Amino acid sequence: MTQRLRFLTGRFQVDHRPAVDVPPPGEEWLSVVRAPEGLTVVRAAEAGEEAAWVALYSGDTAHDLDVPGMLAALLVPLRDAGVSVFVCSTFHADVVLVPEDARAEAAAALRAAGHEVAE
Repeated sequence: MTQRLRFLTGRFQVDHRPAVDVPPPGEEWLSVVRAPEGLTVVRAAEAGEEAAWVALYSGDTAHDLDVPGMLAALLVPLRDAGVSVFVCSTFHADVVLVPEDARAEAAAALRAAGHEVAE
């Protein structure tokens, strides 16, 4: 399943907040997921923060929830290239975060698998 992906602007951090009653931070977050162990927040990275992520968005090839294999089509090539991922899914698309220093490698792996990746 060929998909059109684009890198979102900016760098991101993935944080864990153990208290489930802690509200998400201001407006600088991309995704917030509440689970029994707390909140996972994907937020804009601040200047100087290490271990930042960049985000690939598959919204240009939006799909319904019942379409199988859309996320796997992205994750398998990244796994095969040894690129770590953190995934946030929306109703119609997926956001695949990869380490900032693996940006070029991730884009190359996805292109080699037949996907379009816009910088």
